[in-house]
This record gives sequence, C-alpha cells and structure tokens, in this order.
Amino acid sequence: MRKPRDYDAELKALELKAKELKTRKVQQLGELVIATGADGFSAEELVGALIVLAETTDTAKREAWSKRGAAFFQGRSRKPAKAIDRDAKSAAAQSGGTPSASGHPGAA
Repeated sequence: MRKPRDYDAELKALELKAKELKTRKVQQLGELVIATGADGFSAEELVGALIVLAETTDTAKREAWSKRGAAFFQGRSRKPAKAIDRDAKSAAAQSGGTPSASGHPGAA
C-alpha cells in the first residue's frame, strides 16, 4: 500500500525554498551595488537609473551594457573601463550620440 502524500508539508517546503531564493537574490543584488561602487549614490539616484534601464528598449545600448557587465564579472572592469569609456565616447561622437551626464554613453 502506498503512503499518502503530505501536501501541506510539501507546500510548506516549497514556500520555504521560495523565501530562501528571494532572500539570496536580494543579497546578491546588494552585493552587486557595493561591488560596482554604486553604494555611494542615494537611493533616489539608484532607483532613477534602474527605471531608465528597465524602460530602455534600444538593443544597442543594452548590448553595450551587457558587454560592460560581462567584463566586470571577468575582473577586467576596473582599469580597462577607462579604455572602454574612451572607445565608447569616440564611437558615440562618430555616430552622433552624446554621452550622458555621467560621461558614460548610454548610462543613466
């Protein structure tokens, strides 16, 4: 004879797992903010930048941001970022684009 399933226990375990995953996600996002140096900005500045990022549909900008993010995770972001900025600024100037107030093209 089969043992009956305890649906309540299974549901509780899934809820606990979901809570742990959410907690880990929030912690990792906080670690990213700190690792990138963005913890020096106010909450309002960070939210404003994230809203612009979320609203951006320009695939070229998103690809550029993705490449910079990949370089960051590969550990090449700190020193070579200056060279990347120069290249991006010259590319923006050639294409008629203008860098943002932060000096980073496409940055919000």
